[in-house]
Amino acid sequence: MAVPKRKTSKAKRDSRRSHHKLTAPNLTECPQCHQPKLPHHACPNCGYYKGRQAIEVE
Repeated sequence: MAVPKRKTSKAKRDSRRSHHKLTAPNLTECPQCHQPKLPHHACPNCGYYKGRQAIEVE
């Protein structure tokens, strides 16, 4: 069984975990209603996607 010979320092441990973070979603502006929306998704505000009505929105 493999056992570490030395204790991993806090700096080494934390630098390994430097990529373990959440990223905010990339929002784009809807060309129809100018509200923020996720790219490659129909706009939840107006229902348009690629210049046409994709979903019905009240």
